Amino acid sequence: MPKLDVTMTEGTFLGWLVPNGTAVEEGEDLYTVGTDKVSADIPAPSAGVLRYGAAEEDETYAVGTTLGSLEM
Repeated sequence: MPKLDVTMTEGTFLGWLVPNGTAVEEGEDLYTVGTDKVSADIPAPSAGVLRYGAAEEDETYAVGTTLGSLEM
């Protein structure tokens, strides 16, 4: 779970934007996160193959929780 602002301690995982196992490019939006103030699409930090983690849609996670991974 990324930190969207300085006071954020948790966020709601709203869903994946690309299918599991998809090759993505750096900067491509992967998933959406929401807080009580904002929702944002989160881009890939690098190119790779997206692998979903155990994140459940509409569940709240602490900042720093791994939601998925990119295989190089």
